[in-house]
Amino acid sequence: MELLKLDFLLASLIYSLLGVIVFWVSFIIIDKLTPHDLWKSIIEERNQALATVVAAMCLGIAIIVASAIH
Repeated sequence: MELLKLDFLLASLIYSLLGVIVFWVSFIIIDKLTPHDLWKSIIEERNQALATVVAAMCLGIAIIVASAIH
């Protein structure tokens, strides 16, 4: 029952929360660095190409954050 220890569960929750926060902060920074509003272009204008690029960027950031935490 080593896997059900409270300290392991707490560490996993803290690291996952930290990963999500770092991911969102990096996404907001990249959104601010781009010349136009990414969210408006993707949602309102339904720009599929931009959505694909942003999705790839999100996966890259998520991999970097997961590797850094691991």
